[in-house]
Amino acid sequence: MSVDIQKLASRVKLLLMDVDGVMTDAKLYNVPGPDGQIFETKAFDAQDGIALQWLSWKGIRTGLISGRVSPATDERARQCKFAYIYQGHIEKIPILEEILADCGAAREEVAYIGDDLTDAVVMRRVGLAIATANARPEVKGIAHYVTSSPGGRGAVREVCELLLKAQGHWPELLRKYEIG
Repeated sequence: MSVDIQKLASRVKLLLMDVDGVMTDAKLYNVPGPDGQIFETKAFDAQDGIALQWLSWKGIRTGLISGRVSPATDERARQCKFAYIYQGHIEKIPILEEILADCGAAREEVAYIGDDLTDAVVMRRVGLAIATANARPEVKGIAHYVTSSPGGRGAVREVCELLLKAQGHWPELLRKYEIG
């Protein structure tokens, strides 16, 4: 099956994604606090973050649907100007439907980045299904596009650049930073 990725990416108005394995390398760090209580933290890629902000500048909304609940994810989503933040949802279809109803985007105007089996059901329902390089083989098998970078190490940045280039925004962005 030959798919025109540029054509699919040119239609995207909303980029949704999983968190662990997509925005992060899927590692969870359990750190003891001063009171002995354990809290969880994660590492996020700075270049992913700025690229997500570029999408917001160009009117492409972003959101996340994660099975885990993490204050670190809330903060990262705030920093990156996410329009939709849903945590604690392993069943992702009802959340996708809620987001679509809210934003008014058609399914073909939505891209989703995933890495694990819980993401496959969403990927089958959007216009551009993307798997990270570190995704499960089953997930890569249904993706329209597989990133060359793994989650937490530039996969999101790669997708943002794909969207910006397909929609003709990349040259303007380069000029803004006095490149080329």
